Amino acid sequence: MTLTLHFHPLSSFCHKVLIALYEAGTPFTPQIVDLTDPGERAALLKLWPIGKFPVLEDSAKGRIVPESSLIIEYLNQNHPGASALIPQEPAAALEVRHWDRFFDLHVHDAMQKIVGDRLRPHGQRDPMGVAHARERLKIAYGVLEDALGERWVAGETFSMADCAAAPALFYSDKVMPFGADYPAVAAYFARLLERPSYARVLREAEPYFAMFPADPG
Repeated sequence: MTLTLHFHPLSSFCHKVLIALYEAGTPFTPQIVDLTDPGERAALLKLWPIGKFPVLEDSAKGRIVPESSLIIEYLNQNHPGASALIPQEPAAALEVRHWDRFFDLHVHDAMQKIVGDRLRPHGQRDPMGVAHARERLKIAYGVLEDALGERWVAGETFSMADCAAAPALFYSDKVMPFGADYPAVAAYFARLLERPSYARVLREAEPYFAMFPADPG
């Protein structure tokens, strides 16, 4: 097997790539990385000095590919599977990339600010930054609520955009629930949870969910 994914089952960006791999039915070797282990962290840094996962290693081509969207693009071009997650038609592909960036930059990033703040020691937290992140999430929920109309976010076909949406919404709902204010978002998220590829990702991640930081209050 020439593809190895270096990842952690709790990581939202890793979920995004795992969904894509399972959707396409692409064979790969999963390599869980524990960043608290010096040896495993050093091995990841050797592959990708930034030290963040996911990282895809393609031994047959001698390529190291970091960053979730780039990994999915790389797989789509070099290891196409049963499902093409990025359309060939340029306008449709641009729509998919638009929503992929929307979830990464405006949902994922704000959610991670809130989660990251929970990991800070008492007295070093950033309540102003968290409040700003919550406002950003509120705006993003509103944009998505107004835009959703198709079965999937970029149209009738499940795409890279939905791979990005699933983990972003899963974790953002934990830090700022959709509630009844965003019924279209809630309905879309319910469809994502029923998707077999994401259901599998969540089953595999379940043993690690206890590590998710609780709200310090």
